[in-house]
Amino acid sequence: MGHFKYASDVGAPVEVAFTYTDNHQFVPDWAFGVVAFEPIGDSDHGAGAVFAATLRVGFWHPTVECEITEYRRNAVIEYTLRRRRTGKPASAGSELCVITLRFDPLGYGRAVLTSETDYRTPPGLTGKLWSKLLHAIVQATVGRTESQLRREIEEFHGTDLVGRIA
Repeated sequence: MGHFKYASDVGAPVEVAFTYTDNHQFVPDWAFGVVAFEPIGDSDHGAGAVFAATLRVGFWHPTVECEITEYRRNAVIEYTLRRRRTGKPASAGSELCVITLRFDPLGYGRAVLTSETDYRTPPGLTGKLWSKLLHAIVQATVGRTESQLRREIEEFHGTDLVGRIA
């Protein structure tokens, strides 16, 4: 398994940051490579909510299943991405990665956003050969997603990093 962790200050209170991130309609705005994020079923937030996430990887647009596996209001949202075959739900053990977003108060209307990503590396010799490239791609994607999420939260709140009215 590969692992990344990023933390940044956000110029918005925890409640605002969490509310923005919790809204599934905004996910394509901040998640790098996500072009659609639609609920599957009745629930569109909270633990157990499942979404179909359509990704953009060059000319290829795969759809993966994304489930919220941990949810604590104003504290944590954890997404588990799984492989999905067309027209069929994802099977157990088909996890691609787990993305955890933590929100901690920093004081005076600011928050700390911590993004953690655990991802599977391919098994065997081929996996070892490709792991450095995969590591670089995932690191760039996670870093871009985290910085875009921070900017979108601040724009949603109407402030910049140091809390000034934008």
